[in-house]
Amino acid sequence: MFFNRVKTFVLLVALSLLLIFLGNLFGGRAGMQFAFVFALIMNGVAYFFSDKIVLKLYRAQTLDPIQYSCIYNTVEELTQTMSIPMPKLWIIDSPMANAFATGRNPKHASIAVTSGIIGILDKDELRGVLAHELAHIKNRDVLVATIAATIATTISYLASMLRFAAFWGGGNRRRNSSPIVMILVSILMPIAALLIQLAISRSREYLADETGAHYSNDPLALASALEKLHHTAKYRSSQTQSAGKESTAHMFIVHPFASEGFMSLFSTHPPIEKRIEKLRNMYENL
Repeated sequence: MFFNRVKTFVLLVALSLLLIFLGNLFGGRAGMQFAFVFALIMNGVAYFFSDKIVLKLYRAQTLDPIQYSCIYNTVEELTQTMSIPMPKLWIIDSPMANAFATGRNPKHASIAVTSGIIGILDKDELRGVLAHELAHIKNRDVLVATIAATIATTISYLASMLRFAAFWGGGNRRRNSSPIVMILVSILMPIAALLIQLAISRSREYLADETGAHYSNDPLALASALEKLHHTAKYRSSQTQSAGKESTAHMFIVHPFASEGFMSLFSTHPPIEKRIEKLRNMYENL
């Protein structure tokens, strides 16, 4: 867990350094401050209201505490172990077997599970998934993701300004930068920022796996659940496309549209095989 926390910190520092470099290249503090404030407002709205938006998007309904008392009891037990408040629980009527956590902090958190995931996982596997989602809440991953998104968005805005300056003149005249260099930097910097942002997301998924497995004291149950969810997602890809939304796919425990090979660098989730391997190694070290 310590490694992934440090990795997140290092990646956030790298994003910040990219922002400072690009801001100074474009024209100093004023342009950087303008872009940062604009990005902060945009992502701040998402931070405070994204939970309501995504739950409405998927037409989530409050999970019946009587019909699904087992889930409520499991979450209550895990929240006590993790020392966090009880989140609101929701169900999404969808064959897509998945789950996600949302909310700006532990006091305003929600966990949504699909009807599909309840149908294919046994009690221990579902407990592992719920522990993973509670770990996202405990680790304040929505906040971390918002910070990363704000910095990355600011870099994108500054890159657009830099391209404009390269074509029409402007920017930091003291550096006498070549327009071609400015255009190349304006193209490469947002790509670098995106890759770092996605790497942060993958590190938080690893951390949620480790944290959830630690508090549930059952890494193999989560590993088994991930394996089932991965195979089910591939088998039901056509249904997932209609039931899921690309823009919110990063929130789920298993990415419905996961990429392989080189394209995995552009994924918000680590390869499922590596996640399972880490969980099995964690079990062996218990």
